[in-house]
Amino acid sequence: MSDIKLYNSLTRRKEEFTPLDPSNVRMYACGPTVYNYAHIGNARMAVVFDVWARLLRHVYPKVTYASNITDVEDKIMLAAEEAGVSISEITEKYTRIYNEDMASLGVHKPNIQPKATDHIQEMIDQITALIERGHAYEAEGHVLFHVPSDPSYGALSGRSRDEQVAGARVEIAPYKKDPADFVLWKPSTPDQPGWDSPWGVGRPGWHIECSAMAEKHLGLPFDIHGGGADLKFPHHENEIAQSCCANDKQEEPDSFAKYWVHNGFVTVEGEKMSKSLGNFLLVHDLIDQYDGEVLRLTLLSAHYRQPLDWSEQVLRQNKILLDKLYQKLLDLKDVDVNSKEVPVPVLNALCDDLNTPLVLAEINKLLKEKEGVELKAALLAIGHLIGILQQDPEDWFGDAEDGFLDEDVVKIESLIADRIEAKDNKDFLRADEIRDELLEMGVEIKDTREGTSWQKKA
Repeated sequence: MSDIKLYNSLTRRKEEFTPLDPSNVRMYACGPTVYNYAHIGNARMAVVFDVWARLLRHVYPKVTYASNITDVEDKIMLAAEEAGVSISEITEKYTRIYNEDMASLGVHKPNIQPKATDHIQEMIDQITALIERGHAYEAEGHVLFHVPSDPSYGALSGRSRDEQVAGARVEIAPYKKDPADFVLWKPSTPDQPGWDSPWGVGRPGWHIECSAMAEKHLGLPFDIHGGGADLKFPHHENEIAQSCCANDKQEEPDSFAKYWVHNGFVTVEGEKMSKSLGNFLLVHDLIDQYDGEVLRLTLLSAHYRQPLDWSEQVLRQNKILLDKLYQKLLDLKDVDVNSKEVPVPVLNALCDDLNTPLVLAEINKLLKEKEGVELKAALLAIGHLIGILQQDPEDWFGDAEDGFLDEDVVKIESLIADRIEAKDNKDFLRADEIRDELLEMGVEIKDTREGTSWQKKA
């Protein structure tokens, strides 16, 4: 059995993964709030945890992966009001679109995709336990978690008291006992979604939802919890506080989840993604421009814990690599393969905290060192494990581009990739030779800040 190591955000170090129950590894990742289309940052989380699930299933006999749908939240209410439709119409529409868009990136649907509105009673029960144990209180129709009651609060983020208050962007409401206290339950007006509770008709706060759903479907403690780095504080910090304190384990922050995993942010051409900058990239739009595997491989091209800078150049580089790999499979289409064994260096790279950049380096080594049945078997096994090369090679290439045959396009993009590598190595003589070769093929290339593009010579 391969040994998996992962970086545990709770302990802030890389650790050997030891499942609580090797016969059933349990993992939870925070899913989307369904009021709009998912952006590429949401997709990074989905793809990263999809690869984690694939790797865990490769090593262990069973993995139960849960990732929720938040279908009650103020942003959803606002979206429904603006659209003039019911809240359920908004949530059902965007849940369907989210699952379809993620499937286009090769993301398998989680084993369990719980919806918050199906777990209101579990949330009420957990809030009741927090009140009984002195960790929560009712005030003016609200129920709030009292942060000072939890001696371990801040264990995940490592934030100081002042940083906790500032980072949570909390509302300094007069009914709070402490500025850091956060809402577990809030009152609803007649035109808002609401459920009966011991504290009146209301709805849950965001943080309590995942605590209740994770405990119901995975039990406590479970193995891995995670999501995007933006959720570490306050959302995940609050989940730990709620779940541990409700179960009288406030001195044991790992009694909720043993390991915490967080993926890094996505920037676009070096800028933070935002609607005001016009660089807010939606998966729903991107899949009309690029094949889903190109998007997926781009999301995996940087280490999952590091920032990923999204650019046309990176997309093109990953398209070129996939063209190379599919061309190899096309060349070997008549070669029979029985083995599904993942090459040891690739498996080792994935088991070392999901080191996908090293996986891509190992793939490039395979292209140079292996051939025939050995190469085809390796590529198919790797593709299955990380979610690429899942299409028929002939379908991948489709129609001719700019009047060139498919095999010409592959050769052109392969030569461009070789030229980029030559320039990086300061082998300018080889770079010029490749440019001349492309010109002889009737191809003009153009170098810009965004990368190298090509077109048919006029």
